[in-house]
Amino acid sequence: MLDREQYSSKPSRSRRAARRVRATLGRVLGVVCLVAIVLSGAVPADAAPADAAESGAFGWPLRPRPAVERRFDKPERNWLPGHRGVDLAGVAGQSVLAAGEGIVVFAGKVAGKPVVSVDHPGGLRTTYEPVEAKVEVGSRVSRGTPIGTLLAGHEGCPAAACLHWGARRETGAHNRREYVDPLGLLHEVPVRLKPLET
Repeated sequence: MLDREQYSSKPSRSRRAARRVRATLGRVLGVVCLVAIVLSGAVPADAAPADAAESGAFGWPLRPRPAVERRFDKPERNWLPGHRGVDLAGVAGQSVLAAGEGIVVFAGKVAGKPVVSVDHPGGLRTTYEPVEAKVEVGSRVSRGTPIGTLLAGHEGCPAAACLHWGARRETGAHNRREYVDPLGLLHEVPVRLKPLET
């Protein structure tokens, strides 16, 4: 005799449960494989192919995609010690590019260091140092526009030439300055794995 379940148009509870288990195992296996590939070094966690097309409003200020020598370390208060940007490894004489569309608001020296600053829509300002400016104040730039050349000798960086790339946002009615991680403009934030929902 044949079971009634074989002729039912609806899958039985046990079949539905088996499908859910297979789907969950498939997701877990995919995550485990991805983590194994990253940990094995086959794909560095903070790297992408140099020729990969970028999307979004902002891009890397150096080409090819640089190594991050020193990460952002936001101070608890604006006047306290910290690292208000990231240091990117480069080569002296390398072209420095505007990370996004905006207007050059500063091109000169600050405390003896050559700096270029660009204001972007939404109250965001990016800064680049040590950079010998190739643009003038008031110049309109797009993402990827050359704004200057990288100079050697950025203090505290292990590479011979490093670009210090910073970003800050004007916030609130009192125009308070808030330093932000410029890598966040590129969506270069660490991946956070969340538990699977069953």
